[in-house]
Amino acid sequence: MKWLGYVIRDRQGAARATRRSAGRALLGVVAAVATVAVPLAPPAYAAPLAPVASARSVATARPAWLAPVDTTTRVDQARDEQWQLDELRAKTAWRTSTGRGVVVAVIDSGVDGSHPDLAGQVLPGIDLVSTDGTDGPDPVGHGTTVAGLIAGRADDDRGAIGLAPDARILPVRVLDDDNRYNDALIVAKGVRWAVDNGARVINLSLGGSGDSPALAAALDYAFARDVVVVACTGNLATSNSTKVWYPAREPGVVAVAGLERDTRNLWSGSITGPETVLTAPATALYGARPPNAYWRVQGTSFAAPLVSATAALIRARYPRMSAGDVINRMTSTARDLGPAGRDDRYGFGLVDPVAALTADVPSVGRNQLDDNDSPGVVGFGPAPGSERVAADAAGAGVDPFTLTTPKQSTRWSALPAGQATDPAPERLWAGLALLVALLTGAALLVRRVRQAGR
Repeated sequence: MKWLGYVIRDRQGAARATRRSAGRALLGVVAAVATVAVPLAPPAYAAPLAPVASARSVATARPAWLAPVDTTTRVDQARDEQWQLDELRAKTAWRTSTGRGVVVAVIDSGVDGSHPDLAGQVLPGIDLVSTDGTDGPDPVGHGTTVAGLIAGRADDDRGAIGLAPDARILPVRVLDDDNRYNDALIVAKGVRWAVDNGARVINLSLGGSGDSPALAAALDYAFARDVVVVACTGNLATSNSTKVWYPAREPGVVAVAGLERDTRNLWSGSITGPETVLTAPATALYGARPPNAYWRVQGTSFAAPLVSATAALIRARYPRMSAGDVINRMTSTARDLGPAGRDDRYGFGLVDPVAALTADVPSVGRNQLDDNDSPGVVGFGPAPGSERVAADAAGAGVDPFTLTTPKQSTRWSALPAGQATDPAPERLWAGLALLVALLTGAALLVRRVRQAGR
């Protein structure tokens, strides 16, 4: 009986040891479940890639979803991530021009001029949404990212550099704190204000399927005053149409489609068509985000400012050159990526700042993209109010950067063509699949423990 007692105790101890092992395993499962139960990356609109106290100290801080940064070999993560500068041979271009003296209007969600990348680069602008300034300079962040890609500072070894680092940004806010606006007229007003306040280049990283004679007239106002206007062609994921967005398809506007990282392939999310003029990098771009952080973004919203920056470089190098000749330099020196000449996918090809600055290009005297017809007559389609726009136009309520008008007589809708990369839905499904696998494994483990204890 004494021996039997030892055997019983040994069995009980073995059972307890097995249960302790199972408990530890279950704790591991719980920890893993907790990991996938929360976002594996920051939401597209709610958290920067690198939430740091100072944008210029991003290399010293690391969020949980990033691999460790080797600070011994990488001076600064933001600086290291800017593959588009290598692709566009920015350092070579800067030997000829840095954009000094050129004003680029960013008509967008506003621009936070206090961001370390933009300190001293941003001129006094206008807020056409919140006239009392209570929303802050850029409650969304989209415009600040666009501005940083154009004119981020290059006077130290930290942060993200713009392609035209000595240009100046003229901020024009047309989007509210939900990244929405109700009428294309506000954009038209912004275009006119920018022209009247010294803009030599205008960047419009927004658009939609609807047309607007009021905006068309404002763009003609810019063309008549020798301003280069650049706009994005749009993103498929946030569009209810595959045609190039307006105002990019307005004759005279430089319509920019997007390319994949480190390739000459068109980005699968980019809208393109016969109105496409140029292409530029559009994915895995690392940009400034208010108030003093960074995030990775993708979209034709972020390809367009690289072309706007190229126009600024040319205007600084050739200050008396007409807008038409600036555009002709960009189109005639672009790196042809598709069939010879202009095509519906790539337009004239990838913008080439170095060639545009240095090549011998004859003057054409006028903007050859412009048909010179009266606004609202040719190339615009039905006037606002004459066709019904679907209630879910541009992905309303789905994409964090969606702008959709409420139901009203104009029914004009538009949105910026860009968002933070690594969207939440795909990561959520991956997390749920992992969660199911872990729970199944845990159930099998518990079953084996119970059988061993019998």
